[in-house]
Amino acid sequence: MGEVTKAAFERLVREALDAIPADFRDRMQNVEIVVEDRASAALEEEMSDGAEGGLFGLYQGTPLTERTWAHGNTLPDRITVFQRTIEEACDSEDEVFEEVCLTLIHEAGHFFGLSEDEIQAIEDEFWYGGPA
Repeated sequence: MGEVTKAAFERLVREALDAIPADFRDRMQNVEIVVEDRASAALEEEMSDGAEGGLFGLYQGTPLTERTWAHGNTLPDRITVFQRTIEEACDSEDEVFEEVCLTLIHEAGHFFGLSEDEIQAIEDEFWYGGPA
């Protein structure tokens, strides 16, 4: 798929945020969602799980399950969506939209302190109505 402008991609991210499960979206308080072209080589290497294709998103912050009573007055947690990495992996705008939705669900799962298996189950529920 060809590249789109950052502004157009940011609109797509806002549309994807509206499309993900409301219980996720509504409980994401004090979370900034940003778009960057791609992760740095160092970050890719650090976060790589051996999979091909690159990093689509990244959650940075303190998961809800790890917060203490003293957590107030902090900067927002951050979810970064890597535009060019997603575009390069997709063949159509619809595919980009779907991948952005999955990326937001996945990174929001980290915000909520969910395990990878729990996040996968939510992704399966979102796309397939249950386990794939």
